[in-house]
Amino acid sequence: MALHPQAETLINLAAKAKLPALETLSVDDARALYNVRTADLDAEPKVGEVMDRTIPGPGGDLPIRIYRPVDAGDATPCLMFFHGGGWVIGTVETHDLACRALTEATNATVVSVEYRLAPEHRFPAAPDDCTAATRWVAENGAEIGVDGSRLALCGDSAGGNLSAVVAQDCVDGGPHISAQALVYPATDFSDPTRPSLTENGEGYLLTAAAMKWFADHYVPDEVPRTDVRLSPILGSLEGLPPALVITAEYDPLVDEGLAYAEVLEAAGVEVDYIRYDGQVHTFFTQVGFMDASLDSINRIAEFLERRW
Repeated sequence: MALHPQAETLINLAAKAKLPALETLSVDDARALYNVRTADLDAEPKVGEVMDRTIPGPGGDLPIRIYRPVDAGDATPCLMFFHGGGWVIGTVETHDLACRALTEATNATVVSVEYRLAPEHRFPAAPDDCTAATRWVAENGAEIGVDGSRLALCGDSAGGNLSAVVAQDCVDGGPHISAQALVYPATDFSDPTRPSLTENGEGYLLTAAAMKWFADHYVPDEVPRTDVRLSPILGSLEGLPPALVITAEYDPLVDEGLAYAEVLEAAGVEVDYIRYDGQVHTFFTQVGFMDASLDSINRIAEFLERRW
Protein backbone atom coordinates (compact mmCIF):
# COMPACT_ATOMS: atom_id res chain seq x y z
CA MET A 1 0.00 0.00 0.00
CA ALA A 2 1.13 3.59 -0.59
CA LEU A 3 2.25 5.74 2.30
CA HIS A 4 -0.65 7.02 4.38
CA PRO A 5 -1.12 10.77 3.69
CA GLN A 6 -0.46 11.59 7.35
CA ALA A 7 2.77 9.57 7.29
CA GLU A 8 3.79 11.35 4.10
CA THR A 9 3.09 14.69 5.75
CA LEU A 10 5.26 13.77 8.73
CA ILE A 11 8.13 12.74 6.45
CA ASN A 12 7.79 15.95 4.43
CA LEU A 13 7.79 18.07 7.58
CA ALA A 14 11.01 16.39 8.72
CA ALA A 15 12.58 16.99 5.29
CA LYS A 16 11.48 20.63 5.24
CA ALA A 17 12.99 21.16 8.69
CA LYS A 18 16.29 19.75 7.35
CA LEU A 19 16.80 17.73 10.50
CA PRO A 20 20.28 16.24 10.79
CA ALA A 21 20.69 12.48 10.59
CA LEU A 22 20.58 11.04 14.10
CA GLU A 23 23.79 9.04 13.67
CA THR A 24 25.72 12.26 12.94
CA LEU A 25 24.82 13.78 16.31
CA SER A 26 26.22 13.55 19.80
CA VAL A 27 24.03 11.76 22.32
CA ASP A 28 23.13 15.06 24.00
CA ASP A 29 22.16 16.68 20.70
CA ALA A 30 20.13 13.64 19.65
CA ARG A 31 18.24 13.74 22.92
CA ALA A 32 17.53 17.45 22.56
CA LEU A 33 16.27 16.97 18.99
CA TYR A 34 14.01 14.07 19.98
CA ASN A 35 12.56 16.04 22.89
CA VAL A 36 11.60 18.89 20.56
CA ARG A 37 10.11 16.58 17.92
CA THR A 38 7.84 14.76 20.36
CA ALA A 39 6.78 17.45 22.81
CA ASP A 40 4.68 19.90 20.78
CA LEU A 41 1.61 18.01 19.61
CA ASP A 42 -1.81 19.43 20.40
CA ALA A 43 -3.91 16.88 22.30
CA GLU A 44 -5.50 16.71 25.72
CA PRO A 45 -6.32 13.15 26.80
CA LYS A 46 -8.26 13.20 30.05
CA VAL A 47 -6.66 11.76 33.18
CA GLY A 48 -7.52 12.14 36.83
CA GLU A 49 -4.09 12.68 38.35
CA VAL A 50 -0.43 12.57 37.34
CA MET A 51 2.25 11.96 39.98
CA ASP A 52 6.04 11.74 39.78
CA ARG A 53 7.92 9.72 42.39
CA THR A 54 10.93 7.48 42.82
CA ILE A 55 11.12 3.84 43.84
CA PRO A 56 14.13 1.67 44.70
CA GLY A 57 15.94 0.46 41.59
CA PRO A 58 19.03 -1.59 40.76
CA GLY A 59 21.03 1.59 40.18
CA GLY A 60 19.54 3.68 42.99
CA ASP A 61 16.39 5.78 42.96
CA LEU A 62 14.29 4.95 39.90
CA PRO A 63 11.87 7.66 38.70
CA ILE A 64 8.37 6.70 37.60
CA ARG A 65 5.40 8.75 36.45
CA ILE A 66 1.97 7.53 37.54
CA TYR A 67 -1.17 8.35 35.54
CA ARG A 68 -4.44 7.74 37.37
CA PRO A 69 -7.69 7.57 35.38
CA VAL A 70 -10.64 9.86 35.97
CA ASP A 71 -12.84 8.48 38.78
CA ALA A 72 -10.25 5.82 39.63
CA GLY A 73 -11.20 3.33 42.29
CA ASP A 74 -8.98 2.10 45.08
CA ALA A 75 -7.39 -0.70 43.06
CA THR A 76 -7.28 -0.25 39.29
CA PRO A 77 -5.45 -2.52 36.88
CA CYS A 78 -1.98 -1.24 36.01
CA LEU A 79 -0.23 -0.88 32.67
CA MET A 80 3.54 -0.67 32.96
CA PHE A 81 4.86 1.52 30.12
CA PHE A 82 8.42 1.59 28.80
CA HIS A 83 9.18 4.41 26.35
CA GLY A 84 10.92 4.08 23.02
CA GLY A 85 14.02 5.90 21.83
CA GLY A 86 16.59 3.24 21.06
CA TRP A 87 17.60 2.81 24.72
CA VAL A 88 19.55 6.09 24.25
CA ILE A 89 17.00 8.90 23.91
CA GLY A 90 13.44 9.49 25.11
CA THR A 91 11.98 10.13 28.54
CA VAL A 92 8.68 9.84 30.35
CA GLU A 93 8.08 13.37 29.10
CA THR A 94 8.47 12.53 25.39
CA HIS A 95 5.81 9.83 25.80
CA ASP A 96 3.55 11.80 28.13
CA LEU A 97 0.69 12.26 25.63
CA ALA A 98 0.71 8.58 24.67
CA CYS A 99 0.57 7.58 28.33
CA ARG A 100 -2.28 10.00 29.01
CA ALA A 101 -4.18 8.58 26.05
CA LEU A 102 -3.53 5.02 27.26
CA THR A 103 -4.82 5.96 30.70
CA GLU A 104 -8.02 7.44 29.27
CA ALA A 105 -8.60 4.55 26.87
CA THR A 106 -7.90 1.71 29.32
CA ASN A 107 -9.35 3.33 32.46
CA ALA A 108 -6.30 1.83 34.19
CA THR A 109 -3.36 3.35 36.00
CA VAL A 110 -0.33 3.71 33.73
CA VAL A 111 3.15 3.65 35.29
CA SER A 112 5.77 5.06 32.93
CA VAL A 113 9.33 4.12 33.88
CA GLU A 114 12.30 6.49 33.52
CA TYR A 115 14.79 3.67 33.05
CA ARG A 116 18.50 4.35 32.73
CA LEU A 117 19.76 5.22 29.26
CA ALA A 118 22.86 4.26 27.31
CA PRO A 119 25.67 5.00 26.78
CA GLU A 120 25.94 6.18 30.38
CA HIS A 121 24.20 2.98 31.45
CA ARG A 122 24.51 0.25 28.86
CA PHE A 123 22.73 -3.10 28.67
CA PRO A 124 21.40 -4.63 30.91
CA ALA A 125 20.60 -1.47 32.92
CA ALA A 126 17.38 -0.73 31.02
CA PRO A 127 15.75 -4.17 31.32
CA ASP A 128 16.96 -4.47 34.91
CA ASP A 129 15.20 -1.19 35.76
CA CYS A 130 11.99 -2.13 33.94
CA THR A 131 11.76 -5.55 35.59
CA ALA A 132 12.51 -4.03 39.00
CA ALA A 133 9.79 -1.39 38.53
CA THR A 134 7.27 -4.05 37.50
CA ARG A 135 8.04 -6.14 40.56
CA TRP A 136 7.84 -3.09 42.82
CA VAL A 137 4.35 -2.25 41.53
CA ALA A 138 3.25 -5.87 41.99
CA GLU A 139 4.40 -5.81 45.62
CA ASN A 140 3.51 -2.22 46.51
CA GLY A 141 0.60 -1.40 44.25
CA ALA A 142 -1.65 -0.33 47.11
CA GLU A 143 0.65 2.70 47.61
CA ILE A 144 -0.38 4.05 44.21
CA GLY A 145 -3.94 2.74 44.10
CA VAL A 146 -3.45 -0.26 41.85
CA ASP A 147 -4.12 -3.97 42.09
CA GLY A 148 -0.66 -5.49 41.78
CA SER A 149 -2.12 -8.78 40.62
CA ARG A 150 -3.54 -7.15 37.47
CA LEU A 151 -0.47 -6.02 35.56
CA ALA A 152 0.15 -5.63 31.85
CA LEU A 153 3.16 -4.40 29.89
CA CYS A 154 3.40 -1.95 27.00
CA GLY A 155 6.10 -0.11 25.10
CA ASP A 156 7.04 1.20 21.67
CA SER A 157 10.19 0.31 19.71
CA ALA A 158 12.94 -0.04 22.33
CA GLY A 159 10.12 -0.04 24.87
CA GLY A 160 8.52 -2.92 22.99
CA ASN A 161 11.79 -4.78 23.30
CA LEU A 162 11.89 -4.05 27.03
CA SER A 163 8.27 -5.17 27.47
CA ALA A 164 9.07 -8.48 25.76
CA VAL A 165 12.15 -8.95 27.95
CA VAL A 166 10.28 -8.11 31.17
CA ALA A 167 7.52 -10.56 30.21
CA GLN A 168 10.15 -13.29 29.89
CA ASP A 169 11.86 -12.24 33.14
CA CYS A 170 8.55 -12.56 34.97
CA VAL A 171 7.68 -16.07 33.78
CA ASP A 172 10.11 -17.62 36.27
CA GLY A 173 10.64 -14.87 38.82
CA GLY A 174 7.16 -13.34 38.86
CA PRO A 175 4.98 -11.39 39.11
CA HIS A 176 2.08 -12.65 37.03
CA ILE A 177 1.63 -10.57 33.88
CA SER A 178 -1.85 -10.54 32.34
CA ALA A 179 -0.88 -9.31 28.87
CA GLN A 180 1.79 -7.56 26.81
CA ALA A 181 1.24 -4.95 24.10
CA LEU A 182 4.32 -4.52 21.91
CA VAL A 183 4.34 -1.59 19.49
CA TYR A 184 6.80 -2.04 16.60
CA PRO A 185 9.18 -3.88 18.94
CA ALA A 186 12.87 -4.53 18.30
CA THR A 187 13.17 -8.25 18.95
CA ASP A 188 16.35 -9.53 17.32
CA PHE A 189 19.81 -7.95 17.49
CA SER A 190 21.33 -11.15 16.09
CA ASP A 191 20.00 -10.98 12.52
CA PRO A 192 20.83 -7.86 10.46
CA THR A 193 19.62 -9.45 7.21
CA ARG A 194 15.84 -9.14 7.52
CA PRO A 195 14.50 -7.60 4.30
CA SER A 196 12.66 -4.68 5.94
CA LEU A 197 15.95 -3.37 7.34
CA THR A 198 17.01 -2.71 3.74
CA GLU A 199 13.65 -2.03 2.11
CA ASN A 200 12.59 0.51 4.76
CA GLY A 201 16.04 1.54 5.94
CA GLU A 202 16.01 4.96 4.26
CA GLY A 203 13.36 7.60 3.73
CA TYR A 204 10.86 6.60 6.42
CA LEU A 205 12.15 8.54 9.47
CA LEU A 206 13.81 5.65 11.35
CA THR A 207 16.82 4.56 9.32
CA ALA A 208 19.05 1.50 9.36
CA ALA A 209 22.00 3.78 10.14
CA ALA A 210 20.20 5.22 13.17
CA MET A 211 19.38 1.72 14.38
CA LYS A 212 23.08 0.81 14.23
CA TRP A 213 23.89 4.03 16.14
CA PHE A 214 21.44 3.05 18.86
CA ALA A 215 22.71 -0.52 19.09
CA ASP A 216 26.36 0.52 19.24
CA HIS A 217 25.61 2.84 22.16
CA TYR A 218 23.43 0.31 23.97
CA VAL A 219 25.23 -3.02 23.66
CA PRO A 220 28.65 -3.53 25.28
CA ASP A 221 31.24 -5.06 22.96
CA GLU A 222 31.62 -8.11 25.17
CA VAL A 223 27.90 -9.00 25.16
CA PRO A 224 26.80 -11.36 22.37
CA ARG A 225 23.85 -10.05 20.41
CA THR A 226 22.24 -13.45 20.84
CA ASP A 227 21.71 -12.67 24.54
CA VAL A 228 18.00 -13.34 25.07
CA ARG A 229 17.56 -10.11 27.07
CA LEU A 230 18.72 -8.24 23.97
CA SER A 231 17.01 -10.51 21.44
CA PRO A 232 13.85 -11.82 23.11
CA ILE A 233 12.96 -13.73 19.93
CA LEU A 234 15.67 -16.21 21.00
CA GLY A 235 14.32 -16.61 24.54
CA SER A 236 12.08 -19.17 26.17
CA LEU A 237 8.58 -18.29 24.98
CA GLU A 238 6.39 -20.97 26.54
CA GLY A 239 4.07 -19.67 29.22
CA LEU A 240 4.28 -16.02 28.19
CA PRO A 241 1.18 -13.84 28.60
CA PRO A 242 -1.11 -13.06 25.67
CA ALA A 243 0.53 -10.62 23.29
CA LEU A 244 -0.68 -7.86 21.01
CA VAL A 245 2.02 -7.07 18.44
CA ILE A 246 1.60 -3.88 16.42
CA THR A 247 3.80 -3.02 13.44
CA ALA A 248 3.99 -0.41 10.66
CA GLU A 249 4.36 -1.30 6.97
CA TYR A 250 7.18 1.17 6.24
CA ASP A 251 9.25 0.45 9.35
CA PRO A 252 12.69 -1.19 9.33
CA LEU A 253 11.43 -3.24 12.32
CA VAL A 254 8.29 -4.63 10.70
CA ASP A 255 9.89 -8.00 9.92
CA GLU A 256 11.14 -8.39 13.50
CA GLY A 257 7.70 -7.67 14.89
CA LEU A 258 6.01 -10.16 12.59
CA ALA A 259 8.67 -12.80 13.29
CA TYR A 260 8.19 -12.38 17.03
CA ALA A 261 4.42 -12.75 16.70
CA GLU A 262 4.96 -15.93 14.70
CA VAL A 263 7.37 -17.54 17.17
CA LEU A 264 5.10 -16.61 20.08
CA GLU A 265 2.17 -18.27 18.37
CA ALA A 266 4.29 -21.33 17.57
CA ALA A 267 5.15 -21.56 21.29
CA GLY A 268 1.46 -21.66 22.19
CA VAL A 269 1.11 -18.03 23.23
CA GLU A 270 -2.15 -16.25 22.37
CA VAL A 271 -1.23 -13.55 19.84
CA ASP A 272 -3.06 -10.73 18.09
CA TYR A 273 -1.06 -9.17 15.26
CA ILE A 274 -1.90 -5.85 13.63
CA ARG A 275 0.10 -4.20 10.84
CA TYR A 276 -0.75 -0.58 10.10
CA ASP A 277 -0.49 -0.39 6.33
CA GLY A 278 0.94 2.82 4.93
CA GLN A 279 2.40 3.81 8.29
CA VAL A 280 5.92 4.52 9.54
CA HIS A 281 7.82 4.06 12.76
CA THR A 282 6.84 6.69 15.38
CA PHE A 283 3.15 6.84 14.45
CA PHE A 284 2.14 5.56 17.89
CA THR A 285 3.37 8.67 19.71
CA GLN A 286 1.83 11.15 17.27
CA VAL A 287 -1.24 11.67 19.46
CA GLY A 288 -3.42 14.41 18.02
CA PHE A 289 -1.64 14.29 14.66
CA MET A 290 -1.99 10.77 13.28
CA ASP A 291 -5.29 8.92 13.36
CA ALA A 292 -3.39 5.62 13.63
CA SER A 293 -2.01 6.71 16.99
CA LEU A 294 -5.34 6.83 18.81
CA ASP A 295 -6.61 3.87 16.83
CA SER A 296 -3.70 1.76 18.06
CA ILE A 297 -4.19 2.98 21.62
CA ASN A 298 -7.87 2.04 21.46
CA ARG A 299 -6.93 -1.39 20.12
CA ILE A 300 -4.54 -1.86 23.02
CA ALA A 301 -7.35 -0.91 25.41
CA GLU A 302 -9.71 -3.42 23.79
CA PHE A 303 -7.06 -6.14 23.97
CA LEU A 304 -6.35 -5.47 27.64
CA GLU A 305 -10.00 -5.23 28.65
CA ARG A 306 -10.43 -8.93 27.89
CA ARG A 307 -7.37 -9.98 29.91
CA TRP A 308 -6.91 -7.98 33.12
